[in-house]
Amino acid sequence: MDYPLLNAFWTMCMFFLWVLWFVLLFRIIGDIFRDDTLGGWGKAGWLIFVVILPFLGVFVYLIARGRGMGARMEARMNQNEQQFQTYIRDVAAAPGSSTSDELAKLAALKNNGDITEEDYQRAKHKVLA
Repeated sequence: MDYPLLNAFWTMCMFFLWVLWFVLLFRIIGDIFRDDTLGGWGKAGWLIFVVILPFLGVFVYLIARGRGMGARMEARMNQNEQQFQTYIRDVAAAPGSSTSDELAKLAALKNNGDITEEDYQRAKHKVLA
């Protein structure tokens, strides 16, 4: 009962900043590992820098390579979307299959959780068109 409201607010702020710090740290470590332009020594160097001197390493990484983080993430998302669209086209347009077979395959994909309801409706519309 001897914990003032301002101290509780300060504790919540510190906890929020602590969680934010770990999210930022893991995002940077993930970006280091996923970056195809960095070689093995470059990845090892950045990782050692970020782990040994975390505050300085994170800030230097954000200054040096922060702009590219968003571009790399966007490129990965676009590549995943293209692969997904190619997969849907291949499944929906299998040679020698009828419309009902294609719809059954789409329904199976949706039921397995491989595609979302929105993707299912788009693909269904393409099959029926």
